[in-house]
This record gives sequence, structure tokens and C-alpha cells, in this order.
Amino acid sequence: MPLDPNYNQLNRQSTERIKKIASNLTDEQFQTRVGEHWTVAIALVHLAFWDRRVLATLEETAKNKKLSVVEIETVVNDVSLPIWETIPAKEAVKLAIETAEELDNQLENFPKDLLEEIYNHNKRLVVRALHRNEHLDEVEMALKK
Repeated sequence: MPLDPNYNQLNRQSTERIKKIASNLTDEQFQTRVGEHWTVAIALVHLAFWDRRVLATLEETAKNKKLSVVEIETVVNDVSLPIWETIPAKEAVKLAIETAEELDNQLENFPKDLLEEIYNHNKRLVVRALHRNEHLDEVEMALKK
């Protein structure tokens, strides 16, 4: 599967969406439930966590000059939940935005041949907008209730 030529634009748009959603939220709104266990703040920390996983994959792939995916079980979400709950909402926003921006920059400047290999392994590792927008949709729906 060829690399989606719009990945940079999609990623930047989802990063801007994080900024827009979070820019005017009150502390109370950051605690709005998003699903059974999450809050808006936790959803943002979740995004930062998984973007950092992709950063680690990019680092390993660049170092090894071949696809080197940092494997993490999805159970990490459940194991990390108590930790994520301790992060203040404003810090969650800061972490989500800073990590998204760092990852967007890395992806835009990453060697295309290695990026294509990562994309072919799992396009969600390159088109971060897919994962970000999934949770940002949930956050927006929860805030409208």
C-alpha cells in the first residue's frame, strides 16, 4: 500500500484540532466523562502516550535503518489509566500538543523509504490523524452532552 501523500496535512490538522478543542475548556470540562473510564484530560494524555510510542518507533527505525516497531500490548491503556488520572488537565493538554507537534515534525522530515516501510506495517503509525481524530470525536461528543 503506497504512503498516503496527505499524511502531513492530516496530522497537522488533527494537532490543530487538539489545540482548538482544548483552548477554552474549563477545569470542569476537562473532567467531562468520555466513555466509561476516561475524561477529556485522559483522552489527551492517551493521545500523547501513543504518539510517543510512534516517536520511539521512528527512533528505532532510523537507528536500525529498517522497520523496528516498538511493540506494546493494548492492555497498556488499562494499566496506565491510574497514572494518567494523576496528570492535571492543563498538563495533559500541554503534553498532548507538544507530543503531537514533535511527532508531526519528525514524520514530515523522516526518510521517505523508511516511512513507507512503517506505513506499510501499520498506516496508523504514520497517519496519526486516524487515531487522534477517533478520540477527538469522542471528546467532542462527550462535551456536547
